[in-house]
Amino acid sequence: MTNEIIDPRQQRGIIIAATCRLKQKGKAWLVPSQSGKPAYTVVPDEHQPHCSCPDHETTGKRCKHIHAVEITIKREENEDGSVTETRTLTLTQKRTTYPQNWTAYNQAQNNEKDLFQKLLRDLCRDLPDRPKTKGTQYLRTADAVFAAVFKVYSTMSARRFMTDLRAAKDAGHISKAPCHNSVLGVFETEEMFPILKALVERSALPLKSLEEKFACDSSGFSGCRYDRWICEKYGPAMQKSLRVWVKAHIMCGTRTNCITAVEIHEQNANDGAQLRPLLATTAKNFAITELSADLAYSTHGNLEAIDALGAAPMIPFKKNASDYTGGLWATMFHYFQFQREAFLKRYHQRSNVESVFSMCKRKFGDSLRSKTDVAMKNETLCKFIAHNICCVIQEIYESGIDPACWAETPVAQQVNAG
Repeated sequence: MTNEIIDPRQQRGIIIAATCRLKQKGKAWLVPSQSGKPAYTVVPDEHQPHCSCPDHETTGKRCKHIHAVEITIKREENEDGSVTETRTLTLTQKRTTYPQNWTAYNQAQNNEKDLFQKLLRDLCRDLPDRPKTKGTQYLRTADAVFAAVFKVYSTMSARRFMTDLRAAKDAGHISKAPCHNSVLGVFETEEMFPILKALVERSALPLKSLEEKFACDSSGFSGCRYDRWICEKYGPAMQKSLRVWVKAHIMCGTRTNCITAVEIHEQNANDGAQLRPLLATTAKNFAITELSADLAYSTHGNLEAIDALGAAPMIPFKKNASDYTGGLWATMFHYFQFQREAFLKRYHQRSNVESVFSMCKRKFGDSLRSKTDVAMKNETLCKFIAHNICCVIQEIYESGIDPACWAETPVAQQVNAG
């Protein structure tokens, strides 16, 4: 056994070869995706192997899927010219670990629920009240938003959540404990959308001294409603029942994972077009030095918008891209092509936005309880507010921040500005 250092991609290829079943179809191999996506196609070749995964198409290097195939298949030529194919695996793996401040983490988790209610109360305190309407139970905006966000944080149904809401009323966090139907009505109120969106931005403000590098991406949150879809080409015979979902575009900090801006549009909204509004919203509150995004955001306009703020755009280029236009595009294209290792080391920050979506879905549920379009969007925003408050609580213990600074910008001013 030698002490040769194994490339990280080769290490991951070892895991795939050891734990997954690879299928051969002619000269190609089908390698299972570890992220749950369809299998990738690998064509092994001694000089120019190819894989259909984004890593190989972006970097041109041997990805973990190619390594898995090469490890799985060993070809040995005999003296008579025949080829013996053997399948062996005798390699070792070194596990990479990351430091964790367990003392701060334990304190944050042990006190999170109490602190969450106090911080949410302070966050909602100066919300402008809505005009009273006849025939309905009046509920102050601060109480309504508190109940909606706390309900999402609890992950319980509206009826089972009532005990926690009454306890919050007894603790002085709200002036009145509404009934479960009133809480559900908050999600159905269209006027709540700009208020909740402004609260997402405001809830990240205590972390502005810690964040300077950001990442953006989009993800879907599935609902519990199904819509009928009819294929126009084949008529009613091709009716399908599709689950309705919400597509959220976010920008987040790469150190604390706080969400600094959010855009929610129709399901098929283009990712690249959302970068500039997300960037403008984040730049109002944070000093941006670097922004990472995937291929969907690789446009001239996005690069120029990032550069205009004095930030470095860490966005890879598509396979058919070239430097013919010159300027910033050519500069970043050359950096991407000829300093690939340095680029990928910085581009790796983009994985934090995937972590943010994973945190929100794992902690507050990957699906939405609401059924209408308005309620689904509002519930998604409540998940992001709850996530930001949890990030603030973690940094209270880990970095010693003071969350009182989010009172600097009234939410009413943010809503009117939007």
